[in-house]
Amino acid sequence: MDKRVTYHEQTDINNTIKLREVLKTLPPFCRDYFRAVEPTTTTKTRISYAYDIRIFFQFLLEENPAFKNYTMQDFSVDVLDQVQALDIEEYQEYLKVYKSGDKTETNGERGLKRKISALRSFYAYYFKREMIHTNPTVLVDVPKIHQKSIVRLDTDEVAILLDYIEHCGDHLTGQKRVFYEKTKERDLALVTLLLGTGIRVSECVGLDVEDIDFKNNGIKVTRKGGNEMIVYFGPEVEKALKKYLEVRKGITPLAGHEHALFYSAQRRRIGVQAVENLVKKYAREVTTTKKITPHKLRSTYGTALYQETGDIYLVADVLGHRDVNTTKKHYAALDDARRRQAATAVRLRED
Repeated sequence: MDKRVTYHEQTDINNTIKLREVLKTLPPFCRDYFRAVEPTTTTKTRISYAYDIRIFFQFLLEENPAFKNYTMQDFSVDVLDQVQALDIEEYQEYLKVYKSGDKTETNGERGLKRKISALRSFYAYYFKREMIHTNPTVLVDVPKIHQKSIVRLDTDEVAILLDYIEHCGDHLTGQKRVFYEKTKERDLALVTLLLGTGIRVSECVGLDVEDIDFKNNGIKVTRKGGNEMIVYFGPEVEKALKKYLEVRKGITPLAGHEHALFYSAQRRRIGVQAVENLVKKYAREVTTTKKITPHKLRSTYGTALYQETGDIYLVADVLGHRDVNTTKKHYAALDDARRRQAATAVRLRED
């Protein structure tokens, strides 16, 4: 019997092929770097780095007179020594708005930080191996990121959202009604699972039916970076999943998609974009002031868990954060009420 290729394994295969294609468009010496970072990065990260580093070389070709007669293939590792801190600062400025083919691209704080971080990592590799003598990227400050407040659903909004998915068909007619009935149990199971476990949308679409264990009420998810972990769920998630699995039995999937837990209308494994669209569609009916995405459902779960337990380490573990500081940054701000208690908890003098 053939070994089942999981969604994440298939994604890695596709990404590896894609990365090879992107590397062909970069200067030949770049391959050493990508080979070196392979053990410590995911395929998705390496593709992002390859795109980011390609933009840097495009910037040099377009904006730097010293390279006006160059093509991408003409660059050798020595070029990195010709770049100065001032060039990196100009590159940062360039990244805010630049042309890519016919498209105008822009970068906010996060985009800028990621691209400069990619360039720093790239330079560090060649500098450490003494293939270059200078590293101007360390002389330039990485853009500061301003934290945004967490957008999440309030408890009553969660209930309204789930009720809406369950009953909005009552107001529909014709084809819309038929389509809603067809996807209702799937959508309800999907949104209940996201809200009841806080898993990432990529982890959710990657689930196979074999990953559910109703004996222990757990699902096996593949976390960012490839680690597998069991995430447990409560009775509401169990009920929604079981109802959907009854419907799923009646679906004949396309070849290669037999194991997928959630199917699209085309009977394939549902994609990240489709989940984002359906969450957006339902959430719009519940709140117009909050832009709700699957990631915001994850924040909703994290917030509720932290408020219930006050245990930041538990929240970090369940959400699959490798560093508890990531969790603290997001959820410790919710602790205002507790901090107020601290003001009266310590008595300085007995009456």
